[in-house]
Amino acid sequence: MTAERSEGVILRLRPLGDTSLVVHWLTPDLGRLATVAKGARGPKSALRGRLDWCFEAEFSFRRSRRGDLHTLGEVVVRNPHAALRSRIDALELVAHAVATLEQVTETETPQPEVHRLFLEFLAFLEIQGPMSRARFAWDLRFLALQGLQPDPEALEPGVADLMDSLLTAEWSVLAALEAQPEAVRDLRRFLHGFWIHQFGRLPGRRNPPR
Repeated sequence: MTAERSEGVILRLRPLGDTSLVVHWLTPDLGRLATVAKGARGPKSALRGRLDWCFEAEFSFRRSRRGDLHTLGEVVVRNPHAALRSRIDALELVAHAVATLEQVTETETPQPEVHRLFLEFLAFLEIQGPMSRARFAWDLRFLALQGLQPDPEALEPGVADLMDSLLTAEWSVLAALEAQPEAVRDLRRFLHGFWIHQFGRLPGRRNPPR
């Protein structure tokens, strides 16, 4: 079978057997895609050092005829997003974004806007560092791309203004965005309830919180 090529960012990895890895990608043209990197943990593998969380890369793969776990071929790393690895709180925000993607999007369904948004989110965290407004901005913009933009009419004016800024402002502006603590608290509470109402649970949780 002819190899296909794509580009993407690694969302998740897990061991398979003694030496292989399952690598989950977010791509612009194929959506979320799962591949198996055979022997990738072996000492002589050509893939050693080329597969890690949030690595942005070009890669080739061969489609499986029996399922949705395809065989990974070559990988060329374009951006390892190394700055993220020095901040645990930044990685926690990335993990939250990945959980929302896995909860809401279908596998192998192209969403190039979501891929672009995820890369913008990573770039913001690398340059500006982690902050609660980054998580709010991700949630609101991701929901909007899914056609689920929350209705600001249900919010107090200050909270609605904050939500609008987080939705529409350039990423470079968000770090300097001023917000009252009460508005931040109310927006956090609102998004918590909105997510549970829409999807039954928060991202990354198996069951609704009690």
